[in-house]
Amino acid sequence: MSASSPDSRPPSIGRRTLLSAAAVATPAVLGVATPAAAAPSPAASARKKPRALPGGGDLGPNVIVFDPSTPGIQARLDQVFRQQESAQFGTGRYALLFKPGTYNGLNAQLGFYTSIAGLGLSPDDTTINGDVTVDAGWFNGNATQNFWRSAENLALVPANGTNRWAVAQAAPFRRMHVRGGLNLSPTGYGWASGGYIADSRIDGQVGPYSQQQWYTRDSAIGSWLNGVWNMVFSGVEGAPAQSFPNPPYTTLGTTPISREKPFLYLQGNDYRVFLPEKRTNARGVTWGNGTPRGTSLPLSQFYVARPGVSAATLNQALAEGLHLLLTPGIYHLDRPIQVNRANTVVLGLGYATLIPDGGVTAVQVADVDGVRLAGFLVDAGPVNSATLLEIGPRGASRDHSANPTTVQDVFVRIGGAGAGKATTSMVINSRHTIVDHTWVWRADHGEGVGWETNRADYGVVVNGDDVLATGLFVEHFNKYDVQWNGQRGRTIFFQNEKAYDAPNQAAIQNGSIKGYAAYKVGDGVTTHEGWGLGSYCYYNVNPSIVQHHGFAAPVRSGVRFHNLLVVSLGGQGQYECVINDTGSPTSGTSTVPSTVVSYP
Repeated sequence: MSASSPDSRPPSIGRRTLLSAAAVATPAVLGVATPAAAAPSPAASARKKPRALPGGGDLGPNVIVFDPSTPGIQARLDQVFRQQESAQFGTGRYALLFKPGTYNGLNAQLGFYTSIAGLGLSPDDTTINGDVTVDAGWFNGNATQNFWRSAENLALVPANGTNRWAVAQAAPFRRMHVRGGLNLSPTGYGWASGGYIADSRIDGQVGPYSQQQWYTRDSAIGSWLNGVWNMVFSGVEGAPAQSFPNPPYTTLGTTPISREKPFLYLQGNDYRVFLPEKRTNARGVTWGNGTPRGTSLPLSQFYVARPGVSAATLNQALAEGLHLLLTPGIYHLDRPIQVNRANTVVLGLGYATLIPDGGVTAVQVADVDGVRLAGFLVDAGPVNSATLLEIGPRGASRDHSANPTTVQDVFVRIGGAGAGKATTSMVINSRHTIVDHTWVWRADHGEGVGWETNRADYGVVVNGDDVLATGLFVEHFNKYDVQWNGQRGRTIFFQNEKAYDAPNQAAIQNGSIKGYAAYKVGDGVTTHEGWGLGSYCYYNVNPSIVQHHGFAAPVRSGVRFHNLLVVSLGGQGQYECVINDTGSPTSGTSTVPSTVVSYP
């Protein structure tokens, strides 16, 4: 292990469980014309088209907007942080938005379900002379549960020269300009398990220290200090050279295809949503040389949803041609949100959370061009859902290469906040879909957690061809965490932990194979490629469990992997191989990765 904290001691293992306290829905039936002489029947009157829904409107009480003249900014930031600091499975949801300008002497500490963002077209339009901080004081210096928070579209001038962003999964750092350094570990250099940076410029050094893994995409950095297990870069100016496994750097000069996440901004006094354009062979940030490339939509073209609104109303808005802006809060759904129109935007603020009730699917997207899903959490309900998120119907086959659907910072959770079940969390059927940063998590701690209590067999299933995943975090599923059946799929960075809570070897047996692979490429696939993929096991209920391999794929020249690793966390279970029957077994309690640099 090549990383070290400043006193040269190797960072410890991060183990969350050990350390934790524990069919198309129609929105309305259109009216049917009747002969002029006939009086409408009561049934006909009931079928009249509902009143059109308005676009735009107020963003609600949990979107807190500041400008440089706002009094008491620090006090308000502190108030939200006190409420959210340790509310891992609470109901609070907040978006903190800063109008363009300069803000002095602030330290915005971010707790759970809190997003902070600037409202300019460029990060440099909104400068905080101060910090946006994530630390782990609430959890005794352990940052491995610092989930569900984000920072976007701001310039920071850190008070001491370095900003601290000690996060775990589901905590994106997007479109940020740090005029200094960035420290990814908590105070005291305790355990950390993250993370994701995109479209950002860090002028100084990025110091991961104890961070186990990290993915940085289409950014610019001054330098990168160290690596623990798996550090992946694509399209990053200043990235360290390819050197896996020692140091564990996987470096691609460009990202094959990317399209940045939509974001809210102000044009004068009017809110708009900017839609960045697609880039191929991308490198570096999208901003900094004038107006960013893309298009924008006025807020009047969005239905601004508030918690408590029904799925029928959301679907009515979509059917009327509006996009959806989900303001912070929790939305219960008795039917799927149906996205049937090309180029529809569904954008969440402040970790807006969708809970499907009665076993329904939360969101279903038709086989159309250019849908953008971004910035929300899907939380499984207590009645098992066959799926939670579907991109394209089964058998989808249209070519979307010119205008793909993107799924960005869309997170899925089964259990933790309460009982939840789903057979398959995310199904990607549409071709050319880009999944750009997701964390799909069967909970290993919290409420409603147990091998059968929050049963969830499959995390992400990819059936569509030509799908690209950039930043894929999928953990703890009862069977395959990722099952990839489509042709020409590509994944850049994968982080996985197998389910901690398997009761015995028989519970995970996959026919004659010991355990389900974390990442399984279908037997019929002829072309597939992955870079920088890691799987960890921590079978703490039964440490004698053996997992044959982390990765499984057909042995074909067109199915290729670069820089794979498996790790046994403290000897709680072991791997026999890395991929198929290749790679050295893990052993003992040393928590040293077993690696394969190239396969086959």
